[in-house]
Formats: sequence, structure tokens, C-alpha cells
Amino acid sequence: MARSGADLALLLLGGFRSLVDAATAELARRGYDDVRPVHDFAMRAIAAGADNASELGRRLSVSKQAAAKTITVLQDRGYVARDTDPLDARRKRLHVTPLGHEVLRQGESIFDELRDQWKQQIGSAELASLESHLTELVGAEPVRLEAPGWIVQDLGEPV
Repeated sequence: MARSGADLALLLLGGFRSLVDAATAELARRGYDDVRPVHDFAMRAIAAGADNASELGRRLSVSKQAAAKTITVLQDRGYVARDTDPLDARRKRLHVTPLGHEVLRQGESIFDELRDQWKQQIGSAELASLESHLTELVGAEPVRLEAPGWIVQDLGEPV
């Protein structure tokens, strides 16, 4: 039975979703039950220089209002904070807190564990081949990790 291009896209999306769902569940087991995938993207964007709602919105491809809501959630949970800009006391700049950086580190560790699980399921050579083929097809950096706008918009990810 031949698969269609749409089937391939859905398999790739399913693989992504499977990993993200498993990582989110494991983060919850580790005590971070309030973290959602969009929070990871937002914290990565903030760490990469999106220091206000307008810039975060641009990087996430969402409205300034949606970015502001995400910032509020992340601040309330202690993952990001605002500090006064040393060059302009009227301006507040966002930064990821030590707790936020710990969540990012935990997430990266969990994804490494999930990759190891896939390696155990299909074997080292098959996983290396899969990664090699995907790299050839989509490039070495297929997605900017701080810019998931299409995911946030299309999957209806909760803030």
C-alpha cells in the first residue's frame, strides 16, 4: 500500500506530537505540571533576546496581546521576570529566571531520554538513518526553536 504525501506529513507531525506529549507528561511528573509546549518556545525566544511583548509576539507569530498573556502566565509561575532597562528606566525588559532555565534544561534532558527510547525501539542504525534523511530533506536547522507561530496558531496550543 503506497502512502500519500499527506500521510507522510501526518506521520512526521505525529512523531513530533508524540515526543512533545511525552516530554510534557514527564515534565509534569518531575514537578512542572504547569508547563506547556508554547511556554518552552516563549522562554527560548526571551532567552534569545525577545525582551518585550511586541518582540515576543513577532518571534512567535502571534499578536502582542497573546504574547502579553503568555508573559503574564510565565511571570506568575516564576519562569520569566521583568527588570528595569539599565539604559532607560521607563522600559522593562524580560528575562528567563533560573527556574525557567531549569525547566528548559529538564526539557532538553527529557528529549534526550525520549530519543534513546526511540533508539531502543528501532535500533541505532535506523535512528541515525532517519535523522540523516530528515536532515537531508529539511536542512540542519529545520525550525527556529523560538519561532513556532504556525504551531501555536494551528494546533490551538493553550497558553
